[in-house]
Amino acid sequence: MQDQYRVVIIGGGVVGASVAYHLTKLGWTDIALLERDVLTAGSSWHAAGGFHALNADPNIAMLQSYTIDLLQEIGPESGMDIGLHMTGGIEFACDPDRWDWLQSAYRTFQSLGVQDVELIDAAEIKRRNPVISTEGILGGLWSDREGHIDPSAVVHAYARCAKNRGADIVEHTKVEDLRQRPDGSWTVITDKGEIIAEHIVNAGGLWAKQVGRMAGVDLPVSPLEHHYLVTESIPELVEAQKELPVTVDLEGFTYMRQEQKGMLLGIYEVEHKHWNMDGAPWDFGIELIQEDIDRISDELACGFARYPCLETAGVKRWVNGAFTFSPDGNPLVGPVRGVPGYWVACGVMAGFLQGGGVGKSLAEWMVEGEPEVDVYGMDIARYGDFASNREYIKQTTGQFYSRRFVMTYPNEQLPAGRPLKTPGAYEGMTAAGAVWGGTWGMEVAQYFAPDGFEEKPTLRRSNAFDLVGAECRAAREAAAIYDTTAFSRYEISGPKAAEWLDTLLACKLPTPGRARLAPMLGENGKLKGDLTVLNWGDGTYWLMGSYYLREWQMRWFEDHMIAGVTLRDVADTIGGFAIVGPKAREILQKLTHQDLTALPFMGCATVDLGLIRAKVARMSVTGEMGFEINCHATEHATLRRLLLEAGADHGLKEMGVQAMNSLRLEKGYGIWSAEFAQSHTPGMTGLDRFIAWDKPAFIGREAALAERDAPSERVITLLEVAATNADASGYEPVWAEGELVGYVTSGGYGHVTGKSLAMALIDRAAATPGTALTTHVVGEEVAATVLPGAPYDPEGQKLRG
Repeated sequence: MQDQYRVVIIGGGVVGASVAYHLTKLGWTDIALLERDVLTAGSSWHAAGGFHALNADPNIAMLQSYTIDLLQEIGPESGMDIGLHMTGGIEFACDPDRWDWLQSAYRTFQSLGVQDVELIDAAEIKRRNPVISTEGILGGLWSDREGHIDPSAVVHAYARCAKNRGADIVEHTKVEDLRQRPDGSWTVITDKGEIIAEHIVNAGGLWAKQVGRMAGVDLPVSPLEHHYLVTESIPELVEAQKELPVTVDLEGFTYMRQEQKGMLLGIYEVEHKHWNMDGAPWDFGIELIQEDIDRISDELACGFARYPCLETAGVKRWVNGAFTFSPDGNPLVGPVRGVPGYWVACGVMAGFLQGGGVGKSLAEWMVEGEPEVDVYGMDIARYGDFASNREYIKQTTGQFYSRRFVMTYPNEQLPAGRPLKTPGAYEGMTAAGAVWGGTWGMEVAQYFAPDGFEEKPTLRRSNAFDLVGAECRAAREAAAIYDTTAFSRYEISGPKAAEWLDTLLACKLPTPGRARLAPMLGENGKLKGDLTVLNWGDGTYWLMGSYYLREWQMRWFEDHMIAGVTLRDVADTIGGFAIVGPKAREILQKLTHQDLTALPFMGCATVDLGLIRAKVARMSVTGEMGFEINCHATEHATLRRLLLEAGADHGLKEMGVQAMNSLRLEKGYGIWSAEFAQSHTPGMTGLDRFIAWDKPAFIGREAALAERDAPSERVITLLEVAATNADASGYEPVWAEGELVGYVTSGGYGHVTGKSLAMALIDRAAATPGTALTTHVVGEEVAATVLPGAPYDPEGQKLRG
């Protein structure tokens, strides 16, 4: 062990070893991986070792696919047998909705270009897994690229390859503290001496919490107990000519695979149990937790009924080990805002499935400045400080664990960690029938319903369909208001404010009293934001965008900060409402002495509305004349009351985000995490029309110019879909005469136009208006047609008023 390294990785499990492997593969070899015990001690050694292709986030599914490919390479590269069994895998469904969901998942795989999956019926499931009872099974999803490995061997294979390239793998060395030095580097204090490192990677697994706190970082992770059992030899398996496929019983909360001539049965019990929420004891290593069979008895009964051969099989051993979970079950990866040189790679509960992708992404981030693919779904910056609250962690990680195999419907709102943050008018809106959902800890109205209404979870149009439609029609025919508290708001001031923004944003900066749509790019020319920049005319600017991106965007802003700029995230102190519709200005004018006709489209000004001095911008995401009204959070309830009183005789109605989604689709407006994403470029999305090409410098300019001169192969296009009782939602494949030409980015129903609509990223050759295409909605193939433009007010006259 040296006394100085470029990178010190803390943790010798599968994730830490994978990070070391990928860093050395990219040329960073001055690396030490420190393990307080031996490699695999913690969670890795007792993992069940299975790997599966399916994930609800398609970007993470792609990284899982990368890991599966890598597992087939790492053995030969290291010269080790990693016990790779490529058995194939089955996920099956007994519930009709779950079967619909699996059929939709099959289509998602097609969108991603994954071809080795297929839908199979119960008879075929029985043929491929002879020991299963197919009672009640409607069908399943088969993947060739599933199986299992020897967990310890995989960790050692990663580590050996890293060591062969120059990394030091140091066991029996406990990290006791971390101290950041004045130059930004780190002093790593171990029980064997001190090390200076430029970068620290927290791959601490069960100890990630403690390793985070050493750097002043409180990570939203917690270990939970997880059981599986391994049987003695089973006669049916002894006689079998082929190894059983890994099989997941989604309704029975179990997974199984063959273990030699016996069976491994794992359980995600409903009655979850946290274990050492503040991190594992330091002396915990190659150990297990006492099994608790009574707590898992219901799930065991399901498993034994599904595999009757278990009834007579002896249990060779029980494994009850701890794994670390984040609130949504996905990993925590990336640089930590405000802590230079400190990186995390933890919360990877599916380490042998996701570890390769996590290691690859983090290594690319460190070496090249950006991961190759969009990894927001596992970026540590998807959480804010609110997520480090112990009760929040307990509720959300427990909810995820208990629902590991439970289907979440797209219209279902889960209760854990809620309500936390509420808009000022929360009580009044609740009394008016607001049905709430959550985003980044904030309660957001989905729609408004009468007393006693209960929305039924579904993959299709729900019983809230007509309620949302009424809100849409009010916005188009009269006026509607919606809460904008869940918008991000950043205040920028100081002598260098304009200079900094001019470099940060690809657009031309607005003149005083005006606003502009503002694409923000990375150095690679891909999107980092679809913001709105407002120039209030007093030397102060605002940036507004998606509320849930606040930590992520603040990290980006701070990483590119210059002297002479003051940046504040003011979203917690500012709330507001937007009023939209043909009567919006008439209603708002009743509340002010100022002439609102003087406020032009994309204008912004300070306006007195009753007793409130508000910051008002003339803009709308609905395609109607609209005003976004920003007030202090303490004035939010008063603003709502003023607007409702002023609009009482004008047909004013409250609406939620589901109506907003319908209205924006009718205008063909994109949104972040759908049409706009880190994996997309301005030319793909149409945001290139907002770029100021004559600006001499802005982040991503050279890459954006290159794309302008050589346009992207795919573009965002608006489709009309011949759907009847369901609508596209995202990642459905789009076909032209049987050939895959793209995928849906988002969709829904246009209540005013009466059309099922979808936005899709498709080949330019297929994007000609009128082109006949097909897509799949809840697994069923339906016709789709490329629209020539927005089906509602295509010229934008209503928006401009």
